Amino acid sequence: MTTKNITGDSKAIMSNQDGIHDKLAKIVNKHLQYEFKKPYQAHTKQAFVDVNEQVKTFLLTNKNAEIILDACCGVGQSTRILAQQNPNALVIGVDKSANRLDRNVEELTHFDGSKQVDNFVLVRADLNDFYRLVKATNWPVTKHYILYPNPWPKSKHLQRRWHGSAVFPQMIEIGQQLILRSNWRLYLEEFQAALLLTGRQSQLTAVVVAENSQALTPFEAKYQASGQQCWQLITE
Repeated sequence: MTTKNITGDSKAIMSNQDGIHDKLAKIVNKHLQYEFKKPYQAHTKQAFVDVNEQVKTFLLTNKNAEIILDACCGVGQSTRILAQQNPNALVIGVDKSANRLDRNVEELTHFDGSKQVDNFVLVRADLNDFYRLVKATNWPVTKHYILYPNPWPKSKHLQRRWHGSAVFPQMIEIGQQLILRSNWRLYLEEFQAALLLTGRQSQLTAVVVAENSQALTPFEAKYQASGQQCWQLITE
C-alpha cells in the first residue's frame, strides 16, 4: 500500500465533561435490566442474512477459521489491514454509511505484493440491529474491534456513545476479545467503567505511534500526525 502524506490538522476533542458522566451507572444498569426490543430495519436484516451465508461457508471450508468483526469500519482500511494480519480469518467490516464504504480506497496487498487480500467483507448495516443479530446467531467471533467511534463529546449525548446505548449488553457479549481505540481517553474510561458494572475487567493503554502506512484507520493516522495521543481498551 502506498504511503500517503497525512496532514496534522485534527483538532483536539472539546467537551463540557471533565470526568466520567454522573448518570453512566444509572443508564447502563437500566439497559442491563431491560431487553432492547426495537424492530430490526429491513436493510440491516437482509444484509445480515447475506453475510451470514458467507460466514457459514467460510467456517465450513477453512481449517482453523475464525471470524473478526470490525465495527464502525468507515472506508474499510482497518478491515483490509486486519484481513492481512489474520489470513485464517474472515474479517467483517460494518458501517452504516454507504458513502464511506463505497469510497475508492486503495486495495491492500500482502507485503510481498504477490497476493491480494480477499478474506474480508464490507457490510452496510445499522450496528444497533447487526449486533443483536450476531449475538442471536452466536457467531464464533474471536476479536471485535471498535476503532475511533464518534465520541459524542457533549454531556447530553451520553446515550449516543456505545457504552450508553441500549445495545451495550449485546455488543459486549460478541467476541472473545473486545478492542476499542479512541483519541479521547475519557470515552474509553467511561466504557471501562460500564464494563465493570457487568463484572468485566479491561486494560487501558496508549497506542504506540506508527508510520502512516501502519495506522489502522485514516483517523488514527490523522490524530497521530496532529500530535494527539491515541488510546486502546482491551477486555477479554
